Amino acid sequence: MSLSFDSSRLSNPDLTEAHEAWREQLRRFIDKEVTPHVDEWDENGTLPPELWDKAAAAGILGMGYPEQYGGTSEGIDLHYRNILSEEFARTSLGGLPSTLLSHGIGLPPVLNFGSEALKSTIIPPVVAGTKRIALAITEPSGGSDVANLTTTAVREGDHYIVNGSKTFISGGMGADWFTTGVRTSGEGAGGISVLVIPADVEGVSRTPLDKKQGWWCSDTATIYFDKVKVPAGNLLGEEGKGFYVIAHNFNHERLSMAVMMEASSRVCLEEAVNWAQNRKTFGKRLADHQVIRHKIAEMKQRINSCQSYIQYCTREIIAGTAVFGDIALLKVHCSETLEFCAREAMQILGGIGYMRGNRVERIYREVRVNAIGGGSEEIMRDLAARQYQL
Repeated sequence: MSLSFDSSRLSNPDLTEAHEAWREQLRRFIDKEVTPHVDEWDENGTLPPELWDKAAAAGILGMGYPEQYGGTSEGIDLHYRNILSEEFARTSLGGLPSTLLSHGIGLPPVLNFGSEALKSTIIPPVVAGTKRIALAITEPSGGSDVANLTTTAVREGDHYIVNGSKTFISGGMGADWFTTGVRTSGEGAGGISVLVIPADVEGVSRTPLDKKQGWWCSDTATIYFDKVKVPAGNLLGEEGKGFYVIAHNFNHERLSMAVMMEASSRVCLEEAVNWAQNRKTFGKRLADHQVIRHKIAEMKQRINSCQSYIQYCTREIIAGTAVFGDIALLKVHCSETLEFCAREAMQILGGIGYMRGNRVERIYREVRVNAIGGGSEEIMRDLAARQYQL
């Protein structure tokens, strides 16, 4: 038996030489700037500030954003983003992309719905790595129930006055702006708007959430808004149409999470196979025991199905024919596969897999955040059922 994890060898007929060149560039960056520090950053619970400068110089932060704002968008399609997720998954450090790439969910609403003044002010420094932006939607009382968020924004002249709080905000402590879901009118999705709120204005405060099961190096925060005065020009899109602004992100965010979970499952497979090939028990390799071989075979089977599903949904998104329900179920399928593969890899590694400092241990304790973040498995299933008019 001989298996090895190598993202560049994944079977995907949609990838070109340019895509693979991007993968090689990313891999060189990660191998030099990230992999040697994974254990240190995880144990310290933080990422070094200079990492943003290095990521910007490598073209990571600006990928997909217009050249006029300092990004690189010519010829960039969704496959480039998928490759980014795959390569970061190889590190096993889930808290890294959730923080370093938090602009991936905080910045697109500005690009797609903001005024030119907002775009020219916010996008250039973010893609240059000198400023940061985070998406602030989840609330202490609501979780994934976006349509019923309670943070209020009351219009007073040429400003909004914002009151409320947000929690589990990735990149929240280091952010210079928050792309924030607020309620500007009545109940339900129709009363939601989105404002860009500067982090340094009076009335904004934040506290770190640093007692997490996983994602130790992730910057995660609770944000408080107490009579915060926000210019009306910081409104994204139209007032009362904010749910669409937020939902516009969902497909890409969930696909990115699915890709990372599938790639993390492959990391578990690699670690399990390498251990099984070299570890001997009862006079033979672990890999020669049928029960171990069956575990590995089922891990590969589930990973293969995720890979095919991801390729299908990627094509649908690129074609503009994606169904929200399909992508929601993709996320569920990949989170269940990751949970299965992390468990089976841990069983194969045994005691060594339970010790800190190896990729399986880190992935195992980060399984649940993937099953909850970006929309829990339960809500994803219900979304799909409603989409299919059940």
